[in-house]
Amino acid sequence: MKNGIKTFVVFLVLTVLAHAQRALVLQTDFGVKDGAVAAMRGVAFGVSAKLAVFDLSHENTPFDIWEAAYRLKQTATFWPAGTVFVSVVDPGVGTARKSIVLQTKSGHFFVGPDNGTFTLVAEELGIAGVRQIDEAKNRRQGSQRSYTFHGRDVYAFVGARLAAEVIKFSEVGPELPPMIVALSYEKARREGGRLVGSIPALDYQYGNVWTNLDETLFEQLAPKIGDRFRVTITRAGEEIYRGELPYATSFGEVAGGAPLLYLNSLMNVSFALNVGDFAKQYGIGRGAEWGVRVEKIAGGAPALVK
Repeated sequence: MKNGIKTFVVFLVLTVLAHAQRALVLQTDFGVKDGAVAAMRGVAFGVSAKLAVFDLSHENTPFDIWEAAYRLKQTATFWPAGTVFVSVVDPGVGTARKSIVLQTKSGHFFVGPDNGTFTLVAEELGIAGVRQIDEAKNRRQGSQRSYTFHGRDVYAFVGARLAAEVIKFSEVGPELPPMIVALSYEKARREGGRLVGSIPALDYQYGNVWTNLDETLFEQLAPKIGDRFRVTITRAGEEIYRGELPYATSFGEVAGGAPLLYLNSLMNVSFALNVGDFAKQYGIGRGAEWGVRVEKIAGGAPALVK
């Protein structure tokens, strides 16, 4: 009897695994006030009703390719290999820009326009292959005369077919050289006793400012909790903010309304006000034109709440 139950359980698990499909994750700048996102989801479920479809965000700033690129970097590594991301922030829709699928060395797939959206995931995860979508074979039937909704007619359709394993990566279309359109920005680096980088994103809900200075780079300054750092933020080379911030592990280690430097959930140097909005208070934005410099102040007195 026990052997029979064990055999049944093994059979059940193998059956589930055999029918398991990759996750499909959608990102757009469409918003959710109309039916655009629902149409994309409908196309995906039309490919396979068993698909697991998730939303990354549909509230990206309209036409902001940089923001879309960062949101992919922010989330992709937390999803298992095989996950298919469809990203549609596409101000050039209907033009000659390529429609591609990028496979990274981590085993993730990214579907969308080749307009810079995949810059950061390609850098972080590595390029395993790039294919141009063959729209003669991989496009929603009857949509050939539609030029302004490739998110529905091409990208959601191809992403769903990949996730449902209706097609293999090799069947997407012709192979391209292992490169993509890349956005330019200030790469994080050390220059003597200071760190130099950019501000790729804001934590919008709270106004925290996120940099691309990672923990490994920050550790080169030998930081200790309570140490003070001089922070300079620029926009297109013009100084917008200069201040001295204490290094804290979390917000409540400084007084209410006081500024701090901390490592965010991605382990990157960030700036915040305790129960306040740093970005709004000091007029800070994000994107490739925003730069940051961080240097340790020798002998700076700790300014943490005891």
